[in-house]
Amino acid sequence: MQTNFKKNQLENPEINTSEKILRKCVHCGMCNATCPTFQILGDELSGPRGRIYLIKDMLENNKPANAKITKHIDQCLSCYACITTCPAGVDYLHLIDHGRNHVERTYKRPIFQRLLRNILAIVLPSPALFKLIAVVTNIFRPLMFLAPSNIKNMVKFMPKEFPKSKLPYNPVFKPKSKVVSKVALLTGCVQKVISPEINDSSINILTRHGIEVHILKDIKCCGSLTHHMGKEASAHKLIEFNIKKWHDLYEKENLDAILVNTSGCGTTLKDYGFIFRNHPDPKFRKKAKMISKLTKDITEYLDESIKLDFIESSKKKTYRIAYHSACSMQHGQKVHEQPVKLLNKTGNHIYEIPDGHICCGSAGTYNLMQPEIAGELLKRKVNNIQKINPDFVATGNVGCIKQISMGTKIPILHTIELLDWYTGGKKPDSIKS
Repeated sequence: MQTNFKKNQLENPEINTSEKILRKCVHCGMCNATCPTFQILGDELSGPRGRIYLIKDMLENNKPANAKITKHIDQCLSCYACITTCPAGVDYLHLIDHGRNHVERTYKRPIFQRLLRNILAIVLPSPALFKLIAVVTNIFRPLMFLAPSNIKNMVKFMPKEFPKSKLPYNPVFKPKSKVVSKVALLTGCVQKVISPEINDSSINILTRHGIEVHILKDIKCCGSLTHHMGKEASAHKLIEFNIKKWHDLYEKENLDAILVNTSGCGTTLKDYGFIFRNHPDPKFRKKAKMISKLTKDITEYLDESIKLDFIESSKKKTYRIAYHSACSMQHGQKVHEQPVKLLNKTGNHIYEIPDGHICCGSAGTYNLMQPEIAGELLKRKVNNIQKINPDFVATGNVGCIKQISMGTKIPILHTIELLDWYTGGKKPDSIKS
């Protein structure tokens, strides 16, 4: 793609990076073929190629965003299927991030939009505040028929119950056997409130295999949510804090990895080095790169670094398991084969969902802010799951678990819960019946 940036514009590191990304695009349109929003809306501007042109026009001509541009940028799920598809290697991930930042800097949204986005940016990264809001919501749930449709949509995603972790609130979990590795575990923000069993299973399977698990109690949100909303300042503040904390722990304990069982967070952690590539402090840039280098999805780490002791038993029932590959894993992190390989070792029948490269509609806060598109994607995902007729569904992201469970009664659980069970842990409560 030809670009016409002025020399002084290219002195801006952010624009310089985006200009190089834009030049790689060859206008082929293959990205649209796998873009969920283009498939649903059929609008060129609602596909990656159209958004690339919109972003190019804004940046090249130093234009502020308007309502039309904002609409099409907001409709992007950041599922990154287009990156997997693109034959030219266009780095759409960082281009759309730049686009979102530009929109946030230059466009004043309608007041309700601003209010909603600000509330989500404050509430979701705080487990305590999220739980408080959920409790209050449950009190007023009977009156929600009076609320606007978008509020009703958000309320249906709020938890009605708050399961408790079965493990103590420890900063370190030591294995009973010899320590073969030391890792830090990111336990998530919303996840620890609505699905603590995911972290319990993660800790159990790791310690059972000789891995010492460190959990920093004062670690903050990974920054993914606000980062993808274009809220740079708040995202960077969270990320900088975490980088310093994790790097201190890395140096003190000589960590082998930072493990993530919330794949959307993992994609952002692996991008810390890029996000802070232009940080004025070279020492901090090195720290950011190190955290990205250390970060692994938990299934990625188990597949590559640990020999799991699977329990063989002819008495166990064999299940039909549909594997939903979260976008942030398969497209964002290029982690797909590893969890499938591990699931196959359980001795069950593992099936990949038809059109599995297409998003389920969760995408962070997308199902809260774009309910119509998210609802259609959920409908299509559930239809494809039903073609397999599985006993249950496994996936590596709590957002996908919550989204898909809104459309089907088929049990859905985290991949690590299954792996924990088949290596000596307890059978997950969600499939005990």
